[in-house]
Amino acid sequence: MTQQIIVIGLGHFGMSLARSLAANKAEVLAVDNKKALVEEAAKFATEAIWADATDELELAELAPGKRDISVCAIGEESRESSIICTALLRQMGSKKVVARANTTMHQRILKLVGAHQIINPEQEFGVKFANKLLYSDVIADTNISEDLSITEISVQPSMIGKTLIELELPKKFGVIVAGIRDKSNNKIIQPLPNVPLKENESIVIVSNEASIRKLLKGV
Repeated sequence: MTQQIIVIGLGHFGMSLARSLAANKAEVLAVDNKKALVEEAAKFATEAIWADATDELELAELAPGKRDISVCAIGEESRESSIICTALLRQMGSKKVVARANTTMHQRILKLVGAHQIINPEQEFGVKFANKLLYSDVIADTNISEDLSITEISVQPSMIGKTLIELELPKKFGVIVAGIRDKSNNKIIQPLPNVPLKENESIVIVSNEASIRKLLKGV
């Protein structure tokens, strides 16, 4: 079933998010108080509307309670507006409110007014880029929740020829191996605990950031 998602705030992050959601076949309602941004979003969104999301009457006309997800992507330029918008979205019965935060204080306030999920794009990008700079064996890194990520890393030299049973990765590092990728054909297969790892393979891991750092430093 196609998801209906409203994205409020079409700055760099909001526009990119709306475009990606639309490309993945979601029904996107893109909203901003700047006409030029609305016109840009109209090229790909299901619907693009010029509106002030801090105005209760204007926001109510967008029927956020009928959408599967409501994203308040209002950025650094107006924290007050993002807080008001988030609170109104909850008040209007939004099923899931995702709000963008720029600082720790902003994040705490958004949580207090009812955001179900809070994202900090700049912080998340910084963490992922730092990992790629520090750990050259990190191939891919994707968040699946606030605390967990799916990370793909090359099989380390100390792992080659050893089985997952021998490595005891969950016990030693708190990570779960979800898959093994054969780099020669790019296929991911189910991990078999008794099969030795090879040099041309990578492992797909579910863990938190701290566990990944611990693993890459400890093996």
